[in-house]
Amino acid sequence: MHYPFEIFYSEEDGGYIAIVPDIPGCSAFGETEEEALREVRVAVKSCLNALEAEKRPIPKPSGISSASGKITLRMPKSLHARLAMESKTEGVSLNQYMLYKLAHG
Repeated sequence: MHYPFEIFYSEEDGGYIAIVPDIPGCSAFGETEEEALREVRVAVKSCLNALEAEKRPIPKPSGISSASGKITLRMPKSLHARLAMESKTEGVSLNQYMLYKLAHG
């Protein structure tokens, strides 16, 4: 199974930390991103082995296959109106405009 992971630099620890959000508590440390990646692969195996030994459920990996690409979003009416006006000014659909805004922060 392939689990998604995140790697980030920790000033406090002076190195890179890799976490596996689908497996609570599963993380690893490395002085480089590459080392953290190697270590998190070992950690995933260890965590899964421990869960299996304890007869606890093995979490299924999340990932892009579980995402439909569709969400329902509630927002204040004033924000909806402002976004609708801005999308009209840009000559694009509200969906396209919101996607652009999300992608570009």
